[in-house]
Amino acid sequence: MNNFEFSRASDVADAVRQIAEEPGATFVAGGTNLIDLIKEGVTKPSRLIDITRLILAGASPQLRNMATTGGNLLQRTRCFYFYDTTTACNKRDPGSGCSAIDGLNRMHAILGTSKHCIATHPSDMCVALAALDARVLATGRNGERRIAFGEFHRLPGDTPHIDTNLNTDEIITAIELPPSRFAKNYSYLKIRDRLSYAFALLSVAAALEIESGVIKEARIALGGVAHKPWRDRGAEEELSGAAATRDAFARAADMILSDARGSGQNDFKIELARRGIVRALTQAANGTPQSQSDKRIR
Repeated sequence: MNNFEFSRASDVADAVRQIAEEPGATFVAGGTNLIDLIKEGVTKPSRLIDITRLILAGASPQLRNMATTGGNLLQRTRCFYFYDTTTACNKRDPGSGCSAIDGLNRMHAILGTSKHCIATHPSDMCVALAALDARVLATGRNGERRIAFGEFHRLPGDTPHIDTNLNTDEIITAIELPPSRFAKNYSYLKIRDRLSYAFALLSVAAALEIESGVIKEARIALGGVAHKPWRDRGAEEELSGAAATRDAFARAADMILSDARGSGQNDFKIELARRGIVRALTQAANGTPQSQSDKRIR
């Protein structure tokens, strides 16, 4: 067992001080992901700094007593090889290789991958926050800063072990959502293998501002397909000024997926994503977001 110290932060300033003083320390709030990482030997913190008294709770009813919004943003991939310490994984052990590229990769990324990693980010909430242009407020030794949500998470590149652009001495204190005009025309589509406790094969957050049948603004974010929530600003701009039709949505899907590449077992995700984008945009245009959009994939 990996021994570690435990302390409790009295406020945000105390949390920043403690994390800055000990590089091997990590924050623990709900711990719904962190505890799994510690149990599997993936993460070995020297100290756990309890911030549960500083952070608001969230997530599903089953997790709501534990999970936090900041923890959702910082949760790590559910790639099988990341959790299996007997296999090569550049996210866990930089330079060791990526077992998923030639291994079991049905759940893995088709966009923004690198030769070092094809893992996906597991969050649903982050996909919606990406579509809404959220901002992350973080506090560290140098004070408070706001991070655009699109810049918060990172693509794997040559450093897949670094998930975010949050500094090591910073703590997430809030999420800001700017005003938008998407209250009527929006949809969130999630497709997974089973109806509960399953991560997305594909998720799509779609939001449209429509006037007289013409799109004034569009937002599309994908989950389950990349190392971070995926947005294509070019495809969104292409929809601006277009009629809200299935043909326009199909063209946007083709733009978003123009650089998509499968790794064998996950090749089907490209067509799944194409259909999912069109479906989510159609639902958004019709003003009929569906709350039960999960489908079993056989």
